[in-house]
Amino acid sequence: MFAFDRLFDFNGDGHLDLFERAVQFQVIDRAGRDGSTEDRVNSEFVGYTDNDDVDVFADAGLDYDELEFMDPAKRRGVLEEAGLDPDKFDF
Repeated sequence: MFAFDRLFDFNGDGHLDLFERAVQFQVIDRAGRDGSTEDRVNSEFVGYTDNDDVDVFADAGLDYDELEFMDPAKRRGVLEEAGLDPDKFDF
């Protein structure tokens, strides 16, 4: 048993069972992550990855997901009404 393994030997029997190994794996897997968006983009689905644009939409009171599924003509009007240049964004 390695020194690090002792941290996960919850029942103290000197061996890591399947549950203890799974917990150890999750801790090690997440240890290198700092919680940034880039980590989430690489590990799980995030609908949109350009946080600058998402922030711009949020500041204007708009939601990217709603804009993404709008009819292009309606989306253009909503963006213009919010004071944003519709040609600046790629959907």
